[in-house]
Amino acid sequence: MAARVAFRVFVSGTVQGVAFRWSTQQKAIELGAQGWVRNLRDGRVEAQIEGPREVVDALLAWLEHGPSAARVDALQHDAVAAEGGNGFELRATV
Repeated sequence: MAARVAFRVFVSGTVQGVAFRWSTQQKAIELGAQGWVRNLRDGRVEAQIEGPREVVDALLAWLEHGPSAARVDALQHDAVAAEGGNGFELRATV
């Protein structure tokens, strides 16, 4: 079994109003990642991504560009403790 990892991710650029959260959720489900995604009031998107290393790496690579209407200027991610759980949820803006 592959080692499980977790990252907190912050994405900056044109990432709100372009279906970024929904697209992230769909890609995460497709890849088999767990976690959540939400908009921040400062215009960024924040996500917690968990799963096997290769799954998380694939989602991080996708987040570098996001959906076609988005423009990603910066992607920051740091290792964090896994929250556990199943699925990948959309969370309310904070």
